[in-house]
Amino acid sequence: MYREETGRPIVELAHMELCEPGIDVAFSRCVEKGATLVAVSPFFLSPGRHWQEDIPALTAEAASKHPGVGYFVAAPLGLHPLMATIVESRLETCMAHLTTGGGKCDVCDGTKFGCKLVKGAASG
Repeated sequence: MYREETGRPIVELAHMELCEPGIDVAFSRCVEKGATLVAVSPFFLSPGRHWQEDIPALTAEAASKHPGVGYFVAAPLGLHPLMATIVESRLETCMAHLTTGGGKCDVCDGTKFGCKLVKGAASG
């Protein structure tokens, strides 16, 4: 989706841990496609240890295999001022589905989660 929206020719998905491809593989793929500067954009909502320590270390290790290629690690998404707008948009979409009982949801359709009102436990 990011590639389509921005038109950037070199975009690779990477995982920090648990899934493949890792940062090292994605970094190499970018270089193989002609990148001379690699931007690592963490999908995190807040700065924490992964953003401050783990991802920079993994990226530095990957970059060490490609002398002459620059890189940087961008700030987490949650620090962007438009994040509140994005959260509000998602909430409004879900509220519309709950109140109108229909419509297509680009996120929830086909899943067992989202856009379903869950009744709270009775108090007493």
